Amino acid sequence: MARSQRSGLPSPRLRALGRLVLVLPLTGALLAALLVPWVVGPGLAASSTASLLAPLPVELTDATPPGNTVVLASDGSVITYFYRNNRTPVGADRIADVMEQALVDIEDERFHEHNGIDVQGTLRALVRNVTSGGVEEGGSTITQQLVKQTLLQTAVTPEERQAATEQTVGRKLREARLALALEETYPKEEILTRYLNTVYFGEGAYGVQAAAQAYFGVDAADLTLPQAAMLAGLVQTPTSDSPLADPERARERRNVVLERMHAQGHVSDAELAEVAAGPVEVAPAPAPPNGCVGAALGGFFCDFLQQHLTGALGMTQEQLEDGGLTIRTTMRADLQRSADAAVVATQPMGDPVAAMFTAVEPGTGDVLAMSANRVFGFDAGDPAQSSVNLNVVASKGSGSTYKVFVATAALEQGFPPTHTITTSDPYTSRVYRNGLDPYTVSNVGDGGFPPTLSMHEALVRSSNTYFVALEDDLGSVEGPVRVAQRLGLTSLDPVADQVIAQNRGSFTLGPEATSPLALASAYSTLAANGTRCTPIPVVEVLGRDGRPLTREDGSPLGTGASCTPEVVSPQIATTVNQMMVGGSSLPYGTGRRAAIPGHQIATKTGTAQDRASVSFVGSTPRYTASVMLFNPTANVDVGGFGGSRGGQIWHDAFLPVLSAEAPVFFPPPGIPLPPLPGG
Repeated sequence: MARSQRSGLPSPRLRALGRLVLVLPLTGALLAALLVPWVVGPGLAASSTASLLAPLPVELTDATPPGNTVVLASDGSVITYFYRNNRTPVGADRIADVMEQALVDIEDERFHEHNGIDVQGTLRALVRNVTSGGVEEGGSTITQQLVKQTLLQTAVTPEERQAATEQTVGRKLREARLALALEETYPKEEILTRYLNTVYFGEGAYGVQAAAQAYFGVDAADLTLPQAAMLAGLVQTPTSDSPLADPERARERRNVVLERMHAQGHVSDAELAEVAAGPVEVAPAPAPPNGCVGAALGGFFCDFLQQHLTGALGMTQEQLEDGGLTIRTTMRADLQRSADAAVVATQPMGDPVAAMFTAVEPGTGDVLAMSANRVFGFDAGDPAQSSVNLNVVASKGSGSTYKVFVATAALEQGFPPTHTITTSDPYTSRVYRNGLDPYTVSNVGDGGFPPTLSMHEALVRSSNTYFVALEDDLGSVEGPVRVAQRLGLTSLDPVADQVIAQNRGSFTLGPEATSPLALASAYSTLAANGTRCTPIPVVEVLGRDGRPLTREDGSPLGTGASCTPEVVSPQIATTVNQMMVGGSSLPYGTGRRAAIPGHQIATKTGTAQDRASVSFVGSTPRYTASVMLFNPTANVDVGGFGGSRGGQIWHDAFLPVLSAEAPVFFPPPGIPLPPLPGG
């Protein structure tokens, strides 16, 4: 906290300038000689007055440096971090006293006495370092070092970085002025804490908490005397004195610190003898994950989140890495873990056939989980890694899952669920063509489809011949295509007009490249009784002050749901949901493997031509998830059908989740459904 200004006294900037003028002559001839070119040269006339009287840069008025941005699942567990410099700021009460003492003794033993500039200490350090032939003591005060490190680490442009490091008297004077102003503004304890949170300790660790973890696997509050002495010795030479690189040199540097602490009366004779004789002992902990590669959970969810933050929300990568933000996401960690296990139990990690499970919440658009038998990574030689987010991109068709869009369009045009059609097998369309040839389709399997079916039973059985015939009754695919788009099948948007223009009767069999996320989103609109919500991965983004992040103009960063009610009528949505429930509950339903006792699950399966992909979608009123399996690099027969491996993955992912919850049932159908055989 800044000190209150006392009435009648000069401002902190003027008092700092006064002290600077008083202390500089005390440096003697050596420093005077260094200052002459700057003092008498044109630089003074041009810029010295403005520089010395300028207010503190905003970087130096922040209470703490920004830490790592943390990404959290909905239960508060950590998904990953984003950072340029690995740093976890901690308060003074979370830093061991011995750490503070070790740093002061080796870097600035008169820290609690001077006002930001210590002429006596500077000259003493110069003599000591020249005599020893190495760096035994820093020449600048801790406050001056804090100024330099802060300006360097917050530099954005090359010009700012050069200004923070250039070896000029002008820079030294500016740092001295800022150090004096800092001392006028903040108490010693805060300056010391900020410095310990700022300084680089090597091994990618910025600040004492990250360093304590990097070298010893402990928190800064738990550092011991030998650990604190070693860390304090790294401030000046973090690379050459690293105990991980050169343990013997690190031991020698640690002992220099111990001897300084002993000379200051802060280490006893016995402590010095015991600790100095011992080796350097380290127990490094791994650095926290940085970005989506190596995320603790849900690497592909993380990738979708990052693209959403930097795309839809307009954030920059620099904000993510340097902002010290807290990002609360929509991920259900329990579902993510169970889905991860379900996917690899059915489809081994790195198998040529990729399996993707993608879950969203109906009515909010919250993306709950994204699993695959891959890990997010960029090693092209590792079949278990992929930098392509197959949960999001449109790769292969999803087969008969598109029949739901045809059924919904037919209901909208007045065809009831009892609409009955008798078809041959194979069936030749009377409306659609395959180029210049007739368009003919057959049912999949052993020919056990009854020739006469209602719309309801045909959807449960997934009859190809019925749904091409239903498209014949509709006369055009435009209605089903527009229904799919309204429901949220965004992966269809680039080709929708072309499909309509060519009047592709194959639409009901789902040959178009389909995004697993878009497929889950479209079905979730039905599960939400016709309310469409854009899939979102983030609940809120908090700044380092704990407040919701705002845009540059001060407006809130919009992270909430974007929903549109009744893109299809609730009457029709509830009817389609209840029709799909038969897929998991009837003996001939294609989604029986997904059944979980006591729960009502609306399901639809899909198998693309030549089984180049198989798909499954299942919904409850609370959850919708799609499963797709295909080889992303070749058109090969993946084996089985959508209800087999796809249904099994869905079942295994949701079994622990739904078993822990009371059942929630879909509303009754808005349009009456007749009883089905075996129902």
